[in-house]
Amino acid sequence: MQTSKNHQGTGGVHGVFYQHEKEMTPCVSYNNNMQPDDTGNETQMSFQAYNEGYFTLDSAPPTSMCNVYDSPSDVSTSSIRSQFSPQSYISDPHHSSDNNYGSPVSGCSMVDESSELQRRLREVEVSLLGPDSCVIDNHYCALSHKEDLEASSTLKRVLELIPRMGLKQVLCLCAQAVADNDFSVAPSLLDELSKRVSVCGEPFERLAAYMLEGLRARLELSGYTIYKKLRCDQPTSSELLSYMHILYEVCPYYQFAYISANLVIQEAMERESSIHIIDFQIGMGTQWVLLFQSLANKPGRAPLVRITGVDDSNSAYARGGGLEVVGQRLSKSAESHGVPFEFHAAAMSGCQVECENLRVQPGEALAVNFPYMLHHMPDESVSTTNHRDRLLRLVKSLSPRVVTIVEQESNTNTPPFMHRFLETLDYYTAMFESIDVALGRDDKKRINAEQHCLARDIVNMIACENEERVERHEPYGKWRARLSMAGFSQVGLSMSVNNGIRGLMKNFNQNYRLEEWEGALCLGWKTRRLATSSSWR
Repeated sequence: MQTSKNHQGTGGVHGVFYQHEKEMTPCVSYNNNMQPDDTGNETQMSFQAYNEGYFTLDSAPPTSMCNVYDSPSDVSTSSIRSQFSPQSYISDPHHSSDNNYGSPVSGCSMVDESSELQRRLREVEVSLLGPDSCVIDNHYCALSHKEDLEASSTLKRVLELIPRMGLKQVLCLCAQAVADNDFSVAPSLLDELSKRVSVCGEPFERLAAYMLEGLRARLELSGYTIYKKLRCDQPTSSELLSYMHILYEVCPYYQFAYISANLVIQEAMERESSIHIIDFQIGMGTQWVLLFQSLANKPGRAPLVRITGVDDSNSAYARGGGLEVVGQRLSKSAESHGVPFEFHAAAMSGCQVECENLRVQPGEALAVNFPYMLHHMPDESVSTTNHRDRLLRLVKSLSPRVVTIVEQESNTNTPPFMHRFLETLDYYTAMFESIDVALGRDDKKRINAEQHCLARDIVNMIACENEERVERHEPYGKWRARLSMAGFSQVGLSMSVNNGIRGLMKNFNQNYRLEEWEGALCLGWKTRRLATSSSWR
C-alpha cells in the first residue's frame, strides 16, 4: 500500500488498529530509566527490492524458511556528502536541549577500532576522491566510485574490522554513515549489517532488521518520500485486527491506557447524570466497551453517556468501515449493559478539528481522551500552525471536567537524527524484549504482528523528515510544559487508579514496572520507561 506525502493520520500501531476489543500495539524512547523494584525477574517478514527501487515489506515466509535477512545493496540518490565521523554519535545526549531527564543514552560506544576505522575510511576518500571530497556537489551521485572503493584493499581492511564488533556497534556505525550521507561507505556497511540480522532471531536481531530497512530508505530517498516508496503486502482489515489482537493480549501497553483513563473519568464523573466523552482517535471504541461494563457494575442508575469519536480515514481501513461501525458497536454494547448512550462521529484528523465539530452542549460534564494520539500532531518544528498546541488550547476552551493523556515516554520529535536513532533503538529494544517473553521466535503470529504493527513506525522515525515524519514522540516533561502553557492544571492519580492498574499488571510478566512519577503513572519494561498516563483539567 502506498501512503501519500500528506499523511496526517496515525500510522501502524497507533491508528485505529489498536482499538479492537482484543487488540493492542505497544507504545514505544530515550533511555527514560525506571528504578527496578525487588520483584523483577528476567523474563516473516522478508524485505525485497524491486527493480524500480521500491522497498517492500512482504508477508513472512513459513517459519522453516526464516533465514538471516538479506537486503539489496544497490542505492541511488541525488545528494552526497563524504564526511564520515563514527565517533560523533557517542556524544552525550545530556547536552541535547530535547533531553529533559538527563538519562544516559543506551550503550552504543565503539570499540577502539573506531578511530582506526575513521582514519582508514578517510584515507580511502582522499586517495580516490581527492582532499576536497568532503564538499561534493549535492546533486552529484558518487556511486560511480563504488566499484573502485570495493576493490580498494584499504576498504577491504576496514570491512575486516566489522566482524570484531557487536551488532549494536555495527548498527550505530551504519547509522552514522547514513547520517553523514557517506555513499562511498554506507552501502558496504549496510550490506555487512544485513548478514547479521533476522526477523526470526533474538529481539535485537529482529529490531535491527527493521532499522536496517529504515537506514536503506533514508540513504536512498533522504526520507522525504519514504511512504511513497515503501510498499506493504497490505493485510486485509480482519488480518490487521487479528495482528493487533495478538499484541493486545500479550502486552499491557494499551490496556494500561484504556483502564487508567477509564478509572480517572469514572472518578471525575461519579455524581454526574450526563457525561460527554470526546475521544481523539477512537479506533474501534474498545475502551468504552470496558467503561460500559464498569458502569453497569456500579449501584444506581447509569448516567447518560454521549461519545464523540474523532478519527481519520486511515482507521477506516482497519475497521473495514467508517465511524458508523463504531457507533453501531458501542450502541449494542451500551444497550446490553443498560447504559443510556448517544454517539456522534467526527471523521477527521485532529489537525482539522474545530469547536463546532465536537458538539459540546451546555450543562454536560465533559471528558476528553487522548490515547497515544497527540504525538501525531505536527508542532512548531513542522508547521507554523502548530496543531499540537492549537488542539490543546481548543480543548481547554471547552472547560472539560477532566482530560486524560497517555503517551509514549520517548524523545523523537526534535532531536537530531543520531539522537533520534539511538532513542528509537533503546525504546524498541525494550518493546521487542517484552514481546519475546510472550511469543516464540518462530511464531508466525509474532512475525506478522511485529511486521504490520511496528515496522512502519520504526521506518518512519528513521527515514522520514519534516511533514512526512508523523511519529514524533515527546517525553513527559515536555507534555507537562505544553499543557501548562495551554492553561491546564495537573490532577493527581488517586489510589484507586493505582490499584486498578496494579491489578491489571498481575496478568503480565514481572519485568513490567509501574511507578508514580511527577504526578503521572508510568509503565516500563525492566529499567526502561515506555508510557505515562496523566490527567488534567
